[in-house]
Amino acid sequence: MTASGTWNISMTTPMGAQAAILELVEDGAALTGTMSAAAAPDKLEITDGTVEGSSLAWKASMTAPMAMTLVFTATVDGDEISGDVALGAFGNATFSGSRG
Repeated sequence: MTASGTWNISMTTPMGAQAAILELVEDGAALTGTMSAAAAPDKLEITDGTVEGSSLAWKASMTAPMAMTLVFTATVDGDEISGDVALGAFGNATFSGSRG
């Protein structure tokens, strides 16, 4: 099963639930793509993305409303995705979603 596709996710953050859309492209052990979220006005590029079986990891750096690098780890199970995201000074959050 590939991680490639469009994913609708919800992150449970200290600031409340945050919806986002991930567009992931798996190419062997590499993962690229973009992330769009209402909290970040610009589309974020996915960097340092890796794939190992059903486990994924990537980073997304945002500049607004404040600069921070989000660090994601996730597991894909069919058309479901879930994992954790490190929010810099704001701690950690969980997220889940589905391919859509």
